[in-house]
Amino acid sequence: MPRCTGQGAGAAPMSDDAAIRARGLTKRFGALVAVDRVTLTVPRAHVYGFLGPNGSGKSTTIRMLCGLLTPSEGEIEVLGLRIPEQAEALRRRIGYMTQKFSLFEDLSVRENLEFLAAVQELPKAQAARRIDELLVQYRFQDRQKQLAGTMSGGQKQRLALAGAVIHRPELLFLDEPTSAVDPESRRDFWEKLFDLADGGTTILVSTHYMDEAERCHRLAILDRGVLVADGTPGELTRALAGRTAVVHAAQPRNAQQALVAVPGVLSVAQIGNSLRVLSEHGGDATGRLRAALAEAGLQAEVEAEAPNLEDVFVSATRGEGEDTRPEARA
Repeated sequence: MPRCTGQGAGAAPMSDDAAIRARGLTKRFGALVAVDRVTLTVPRAHVYGFLGPNGSGKSTTIRMLCGLLTPSEGEIEVLGLRIPEQAEALRRRIGYMTQKFSLFEDLSVRENLEFLAAVQELPKAQAARRIDELLVQYRFQDRQKQLAGTMSGGQKQRLALAGAVIHRPELLFLDEPTSAVDPESRRDFWEKLFDLADGGTTILVSTHYMDEAERCHRLAILDRGVLVADGTPGELTRALAGRTAVVHAAQPRNAQQALVAVPGVLSVAQIGNSLRVLSEHGGDATGRLRAALAEAGLQAEVEAEAPNLEDVFVSATRGEGEDTRPEARA
């Protein structure tokens, strides 16, 4: 399986190869609508990313999908089980990991894994073999007696992931698991995720990092509880063709002030001495930018630029509700 993009487009119709299927998923907390009619399909053995601003509904959606929170409306089917009605049967088949280290800091690495094996009711002999296997896979052979509380953030993260998969779950939920670790540890963590996906595990992971989003087979973006984009990274970026440009100006701050006032410009971000501009619509976007700079008396070069996932994110979350899912553009 490729490590960048998957197959298919958008919220695909329900099928037997889907690990998760949700339709019209809604969660209200009093007058607050935290998740608003979300419909999505997660294919089996894929790394499916959730991206969105703080408060966008990612964590709430994940908790409903794994049976920890009852939806106000909508239908959920996970691994062929109806949720929340069959949530208890589902718990033996899934793993769950949050950004906050949730194991026992006053227990050793091996003791934490032994505890989690007991929680999952693994027979002792089977648990011992599985723990030995995980100690090798996650590089804890020489640290199995070390107290978890004395480890680095990256080591704690690896231990938490080892614990989440001790019972070989079919589906793994990861809620912003890499927010508190260094870039090298994040890269190592993602290699472990792809090892799991290659072995048949389906992974749903929420993240704030664009480089992580680019690695997902499929990606969904939530904004204020609404699913505003859903597809492979390639599909989502191709949908913005003709809408991104780079401006090279002698006075970038003055150029930025001129461009933000142009109708249809969604974002002007300075990157070094250049400006990256995202427009609401394509067509002759670069021509409009050149005209605005000339009118302001500024000398600048404007070049079309290939869109990236950051552009997708900005477009989806600032596009005034524009639906960027592939099937909505068909």
